Amino acid sequence: MEAPLQSLSAPRSDRAPRRRNSRRAFLIFVFIWLMLIAAGLTGAKLYSDHMQATVTADVSQQTKAQLTQMQQDYDGRLKKLEESYKSEIAALQSKIDALNELLTFTKDNANAKTDNSNKLYTQLNDVKKQLDALKKNLDVLK
Repeated sequence: MEAPLQSLSAPRSDRAPRRRNSRRAFLIFVFIWLMLIAAGLTGAKLYSDHMQATVTADVSQQTKAQLTQMQQDYDGRLKKLEESYKSEIAALQSKIDALNELLTFTKDNANAKTDNSNKLYTQLNDVKKQLDALKKNLDVLK
């Protein structure tokens, strides 16, 4: 029974430093804990900013590559379409020329001077062929 009495009879001055020390230790513990939380939040923010910048750069690069590919595909299709139209126009032009020659020939045949017009048409075609041959030779010489 002496032990409980001694603790009751102990002066209060012995208890006060323990409370101050425990309060001080608790405050230091809370301060360190808050610092760790703040450091963790700061690290998480910096990491998320870094990841966002990395993802943005990757997406931008992929978008540029896709746009470049799409532009090349579009240009290729446009060239093919242009070539197709040019060939179709050339075919139509040759058909129109043939029709004009046929109409001219028919008109010439409708006259009373059929023999002369047939000879004239044949001579014109020969002259035209010779002229085309001369143009090709001239282009070769240039």
